[in-house]
Amino acid sequence: MLRPLVFLLALTLCVTGARADQRDDCNQSVDPERRIRGCTLIIEQGEKTSRKNRSIAYDNRGNAHYQKGDFGRAIADYGKAIALNPDDALAHYHRGNAYDERGELERAIADWDTAIAINPDHAAAYGNRGIGLRKMGDIDRAITDYNKAIDINPNDADYYTNRGAAYARKGDTERAIADYNKALVLNPNDAVAYTNRGAEYYRNGEVDLAIADYDEAIKRNPNHTIAYNNRSIAYQQKGERVRAIADYRQALEINPSAQDAKDGLMRLGVVP
Repeated sequence: MLRPLVFLLALTLCVTGARADQRDDCNQSVDPERRIRGCTLIIEQGEKTSRKNRSIAYDNRGNAHYQKGDFGRAIADYGKAIALNPDDALAHYHRGNAYDERGELERAIADWDTAIAINPDHAAAYGNRGIGLRKMGDIDRAITDYNKAIDINPNDADYYTNRGAAYARKGDTERAIADYNKALVLNPNDAVAYTNRGAEYYRNGEVDLAIADYDEAIKRNPNHTIAYNNRSIAYQQKGERVRAIADYRQALEINPSAQDAKDGLMRLGVVP
């Protein structure tokens, strides 16, 4: 999973009254519309405020657009932030995330490259670049990036979960399970780590352990359709057809367009 890490950068305006409210909305509001309004008012001050503050306001407004799912406007604002402050690693990082959301992976990686060049200790940029490289099939480079992210921040469960997924792509089940174990020590509520570890147990023929992990994933995220689909496959391996059908039906109740669940029911001779 990509880590957006939408930072709210702090403006350095020393103001009172209405302008202080604008600054606070731009910096701190959890409501994206208020943040957009506050940042826009600061941006519209033009040369009356510093390039640094305008750059931060564009970045924060971009984060608000990102939060709304308006990645085009987010990219435009991050670009303006970068034009005002080309050495802003966070603006490059954020724009990379927005490009990734739009499926523009090469541009995303280019921005994460720049963020890392500016700030070699930017763990999240390494982590997201690793995800991008894994999507592109460059598994070894992805693992190298996850290693760097973990070196910088060894207490972030997501980096271990993502590295485990990369090891799984290489067929290295032992290392994948070790990483999922570590992720679950750091974050016992990581449904993805449980689901992924379950898949590796299933691959090893440890079907009961796989089902136990899918159970845990579903407890933590009752809408996790992949866990239901995977548990259904494991139940089929044990000959528990009724339970297998029930899990596929539950996956379809959560997501009526879940094709894997439809296909699974068809294979069992059941009309979805």
